[in-house]
Amino acid sequence: MQPNHTPPAVVGLSESHVLATAIAREASVALLPIEERAFDGGEFKLRPLESARGRRLFVVQSLAATEQAPAPQRLVRLLFLLQCLRDAGADTRVVLLPYFAFARKDRRTQIRDPVTSRYVAELLEAAGASGLIGLDVHNPAAFDNAFRIPTVHLTALPMLAEHFLRRLTRHVALTVVSPDVGGIKRAQIFRELLAARSDQEVGLAFVEKRRAKGIVSGGTLAGQMAGRAAIVLDDLCATGGTLIRAAAACRDGGATAVHVAVTHTPLPTGVAALIAAESIASITVTDSVGFALPAELAGAAADRLITLQTAPLLGETVRRMLAGQPVAPLLERWPA
Repeated sequence: MQPNHTPPAVVGLSESHVLATAIAREASVALLPIEERAFDGGEFKLRPLESARGRRLFVVQSLAATEQAPAPQRLVRLLFLLQCLRDAGADTRVVLLPYFAFARKDRRTQIRDPVTSRYVAELLEAAGASGLIGLDVHNPAAFDNAFRIPTVHLTALPMLAEHFLRRLTRHVALTVVSPDVGGIKRAQIFRELLAARSDQEVGLAFVEKRRAKGIVSGGTLAGQMAGRAAIVLDDLCATGGTLIRAAAACRDGGATAVHVAVTHTPLPTGVAALIAAESIASITVTDSVGFALPAELAGAAADRLITLQTAPLLGETVRRMLAGQPVAPLLERWPA
């Protein structure tokens, strides 16, 4: 049992303060206040305003970029805070990354290619991270292999499954669609989650996608679609092009409606593109990036854009880890 004078806490940088506050509330732990001072030339100072000595800390920072805080700046601020907390005597410093930027380049596809996800892992470890919690990273296998510290990979798929089972009538035939071959495993897991909670078979399909020298092509649909509602699933939406192409292929294949489900929306322009696509009936995302979409964008699609909250999942994960309870059940089912 933790001594009373060293209670665990959640720490959130200003870019992720709202999400960190919600996670602390869900986990029933304190939010450790920090001082953040900006200096001329982009330099800054970070320090805890309460004692960190002997405490188990969960440091929240989403690495999605904004004009005010680009992804590299968010990463550097996280690295500096981790080192400061280590110097201040924190017992453990578990990094909670709702959105893990730089994870898409996780392997070499050309000569002399970087493996950026591993570089970020090495930086976090060197800065004093004791463990890491990620949510729907681009490649879970590469995520596991990149770190030498304990990692927990969470997924929003159970909460997305519960959402669609509430939203769509049980009598509608469903097909889960991966917008490219690389996402088939994710789509298969989601199909199994839906099928386990419904009384009918759920189909699986994917859309061909080719990328060469930055140009994306393809669009052939493989799978049964006629007369069925499609749920196009992906881990993130950057520009929206891949998802829109897949939605159009589903419509051409005879889908009665096309719904898009995506965990991360690091760029508002990508969501705007989805909203503008007439082939998409609804768009379901999460708040993993840590900031709200522009009001005019959210208002323009109030009846089609649904944002699910990640704090209950992330907070319950923190609570279970502090209590020594398994996290695995959260990967299988998430109660509404």
